[in-house]
Amino acid sequence: MTAVAPTLQLSRTGSVVVLTLDRPHRRNAIDLATARLIASALDEIDADAGVRVAVLTGSATIFSAGMDLKAFAETGERPVVEGRGGFGILGRPPRTPIVAAVEGPALGGGFEIALACDMIVAGAGAQFGLPEVARGLVASGGGLLRLPRLIPRNIAIEAVLTGRPLTAARCAELGLVNAVVPDGDALDAALTLAADIAANAPLAVQASKEVMAASAHWTADEQFDRQEPLVAPVRVSEDAREGARAFTEKRPPRWRGR
Repeated sequence: MTAVAPTLQLSRTGSVVVLTLDRPHRRNAIDLATARLIASALDEIDADAGVRVAVLTGSATIFSAGMDLKAFAETGERPVVEGRGGFGILGRPPRTPIVAAVEGPALGGGFEIALACDMIVAGAGAQFGLPEVARGLVASGGGLLRLPRLIPRNIAIEAVLTGRPLTAARCAELGLVNAVVPDGDALDAALTLAADIAANAPLAVQASKEVMAASAHWTADEQFDRQEPLVAPVRVSEDAREGARAFTEKRPPRWRGR
């Protein structure tokens, strides 16, 4: 897996794929063409059983400014892709676990992209914010939906209604960011996290992510019944038996993804 276009670079090492936004002249803002590239890359990642984790990152100085307003003004096109939603990820993130590696600002839609990922690793100077209300807009790309579920509601309301950004350190205190590292180290730290995930049984990882995402909409009475169809195939898989054998034989497991 190699670079697919000038605005989105793809690279693969083993079972980990890195997607790098590459529009420095537009502060990594997303236009429709780039959104389509992101959606296509995520489709390819989800379809490839050999890919176990994805990492999404920007440049050394900015993650993403969100929607490319200049492109919208010029063409009238919104960066929305059928099946994946805004920016090719906001409406339907990948089934494959995905880590955001954030350096510099992740504002507006850029923050919403990070929120659509499963985990966030940030450089110390990273900032996260939804400034839409200051521009007469609404953070309708998932910011209003995801942020209040990921941090205390009152803090989310303050961030949204004031438009003030949150520092990486504050996001870590709130549990939104998994790790804060020195500036310039976010990608390496995200890759370390991705490697830890990729070392685990792929069926179990995927089912675990699916249950955690879907169960937000389940009632307490139905939770165990509704998770069963998702976890039962893992319980009887070859990987489950291999995990038990590897544990008893005191050796690393050899996962087969089935």
